[in-house]
Amino acid sequence: MNRLPKSFWYVLVLLGLFFDVLFWRQLPGVNFALYATLCTAGGLLLLRSMEVRPARGALWLLLPIAFFAVITFVRIEPMTDMAARLFTLGAMALLALTYAGGRWACYGLPDFLGKGLSLAGSMLGWPIIFPGVLQPGESDRARAGARTGLWPVLRGIAIALPILALLAALLSSADLVFASRLKVVLSWLNLERLPEYIFRGALIGAAAYALAGVILHAAARSRDEQLLADGKPALKPFLGSLEAIIVLGSVVLLFGAFVLIQFRYFFGGQANIHVEGFTYAEYARRGFGELVAVACISLALLLALSVVTRRERPHERRAFSWLGVSLVALVLVMLLSAYRRLVLYEAAYGFSRLRTYTHVFLIWVGLLLIAVIVLELMRKERAFALASLLAGAGFAASLALLNVDAFVARQNIRREIQRPQSDNSIELDAGYLLTLSDDALPALAEAFASPDTPPDVQATLGAVLVCRAHNRPVDADRASAGWPSFHVAIFRADAVLEQLDERLQGYEYDSNDGLGLVRSPSGAQLDCMPVFGD
Repeated sequence: MNRLPKSFWYVLVLLGLFFDVLFWRQLPGVNFALYATLCTAGGLLLLRSMEVRPARGALWLLLPIAFFAVITFVRIEPMTDMAARLFTLGAMALLALTYAGGRWACYGLPDFLGKGLSLAGSMLGWPIIFPGVLQPGESDRARAGARTGLWPVLRGIAIALPILALLAALLSSADLVFASRLKVVLSWLNLERLPEYIFRGALIGAAAYALAGVILHAAARSRDEQLLADGKPALKPFLGSLEAIIVLGSVVLLFGAFVLIQFRYFFGGQANIHVEGFTYAEYARRGFGELVAVACISLALLLALSVVTRRERPHERRAFSWLGVSLVALVLVMLLSAYRRLVLYEAAYGFSRLRTYTHVFLIWVGLLLIAVIVLELMRKERAFALASLLAGAGFAASLALLNVDAFVARQNIRREIQRPQSDNSIELDAGYLLTLSDDALPALAEAFASPDTPPDVQATLGAVLVCRAHNRPVDADRASAGWPSFHVAIFRADAVLEQLDERLQGYEYDSNDGLGLVRSPSGAQLDCMPVFGD
């Protein structure tokens, strides 16, 4: 690696200042995506100035960085937003780890853990010892450059400040005119906020320091990507094949007996719900969590046995693989049963965020199980870490593309519209609609304005929209925040409510009762208190 460019620390301090501008007293909005973009672009420019070339495989990571960063200010639903932020940061970390090597797709679980810890260590220590990572003969030039760089400026300011404070105090005592002028200057500086300035300065410094560690790691340690136990098992097998076959075989027999006994109820639907006296909720909830836990434990068991089992002979490998295939097939049947139970529960009680998360999660767990058995048959156990990473990214991307809150709103409205008039057991849960984020407002407004929506449903949706419109000023922090808090979902929701303002004039809003009470033109009332569900 060539010596550090003269602009190195200036660029990092500038990024630290951007961190302060974008996040200090700001709410989540476009700031995260903008800062991730600035850090990625700044890092790429600095690495280019160091003549460190990126590997083609590493550049593919720019796609998930861009996608998930955009999602953070397009979707505001909590789970989608959190997953998008995590995968943005994770993809940026992988880019730093594999910038010059590009072998992230070959990482096993030990590599992800070990190299992740190595990156964390670089963020803590490398900005201090960076001359030691330069090529032989470059350290002296780097230190010579440092003498005319940013550090002397910072040291000079640190030394000058206490001297200036002492001398200014003495001169103020000696001359009242000078003291009055100095007082005006100090009032302009607003020294009452000095602790805040010190804290913000520390945050700026910490951000610049951490980014320096990441970029130096990418420059010096991402070239030679010797993977942990490359070409060898991560853990030397110590368990005999007979013991593993006994364990797998017994579990397969247990699962087979369970599936055989319960098959009548797995896919029988509503006709079999009351065979044992269960209600809808009891049938749908009973065993759902246990079946998902069984799937996760079975996956962990199969992976653990695959790592620790000795399989030198062909017949041992075949027996283990076919038992693994049988185990996964039975687990997939149980997952399908869990999925079916969830569908029955949603048919009876409607959709919610948690049920939607679970829907998507079950699909990706099923795909991961299929991938695991394929990798086992191909003897590519190391690739399980990549398969898990892709399944996690697929889950997060599915939530973003689905738009969870809008999906929940549309499904519950459609279910209410299609409900037979004779069925008055469950009606549209307006209280739960009030808990949904601004992602759902366009869907609510579309259904409210649709001529195909029945008048009673339309009245309920209108009341929900009025509640949302009147309770939006409660978010005073966002109202006072600056442009870094801009969010597409909130902007769209405000625009939708403004467009519907005239159509909602017939609704009366009474703010004396808690969050308010809305009366529709037909006389129906809705309490604006949100009702959370599972």
